[in-house]
Amino acid sequence: MRARLIAITAVLAAARAAPPPPSDYAWALPPRFQPPPVPADNPMSAAKVELGRRLFYDVRLAANGTQACASCHAQARAFTDGRATSVGSTGEVGRRNAQPLANVGYLASLTWANPSMRALEAQAHVPMFGVAPVELGVAGDGGALLARLADEPLYPALFAEAFPDDPAPLSIANLTRAIASFERTIVSGRARVDTGELTDAERRGQALFASARLGCNQCHGGFAFTVATGDDLRFFNTGLTADDPDRGVAAITGDPAQAGWFRPPSLRNVAVTAPYMHDGSVATLEEVVDLYAAGGRGAGVSNPRKSELITGFAITADERADLVAFLGALTDAALLTDPALADPW
Repeated sequence: MRARLIAITAVLAAARAAPPPPSDYAWALPPRFQPPPVPADNPMSAAKVELGRRLFYDVRLAANGTQACASCHAQARAFTDGRATSVGSTGEVGRRNAQPLANVGYLASLTWANPSMRALEAQAHVPMFGVAPVELGVAGDGGALLARLADEPLYPALFAEAFPDDPAPLSIANLTRAIASFERTIVSGRARVDTGELTDAERRGQALFASARLGCNQCHGGFAFTVATGDDLRFFNTGLTADDPDRGVAAITGDPAQAGWFRPPSLRNVAVTAPYMHDGSVATLEEVVDLYAAGGRGAGVSNPRKSELITGFAITADERADLVAFLGALTDAALLTDPALADPW
């Protein structure tokens, strides 16, 4: 039930309310950005971030040596993969679109529809050990993976430097801590929307985005262009279908009223992260605008579980062009080429 989700929110919000642990890590943040929350048991360090970057790009994380985290989260695509739904290392096709990782450290929850998945360290286990679908295909306790990493001459020293107080630093727990630390550094906030250097069309689109008529910022407001940040667990049914074949949050909570609920993704860099929606079924931003203008898609318009925010709106062709132009101004070109986030191999 909705009450259950609220209860989960309250408990996890309390757990995340503690101040970040002391750290001398030098964040390279955009103006006006604060560091994302950092768990007390995984303080930031330069050594840990560098180890995490290498692991993020290392195909040895896949059991068959064919994929890395970066295979579904490419920097040039704002850490997405350009597919409707991702394909795992064994060729198994997943059911959901790869999410962008920019500002992932600020999100209230991770993945499309799991209100209890809130720690990057825990989420890293999903592509590694998950079987529905298989992604990296790591089996058992990960011993074979650790053996592969131990054979790389760089890793024993890198793990020891990143976790100097651990007598056995090369472990699955430390591997996920390092990847999570790197992911927290994927911060996007240097787009033209941040500097105010917008064209006339983009300014008109910005006004439409925030208007009561369109109401885009009701789900995509705030610094990350999603309301689902901090401790604000937010999920919506956007009327994509009538029967919600992907049950979304309901698959986790068991509440049928939450069928088809998904977390609103950040719109930062959205112009380079096509295709769109949780199932990757919408090819272009123009089509996204048309879908919301119609109040959903097909029979999904009358889905009784559809969010009350998805009401449809009138929009002219020129207005649609202005809105899409504004969305293009959310692209952080520096993020897409930042060497600190690039493949170190």
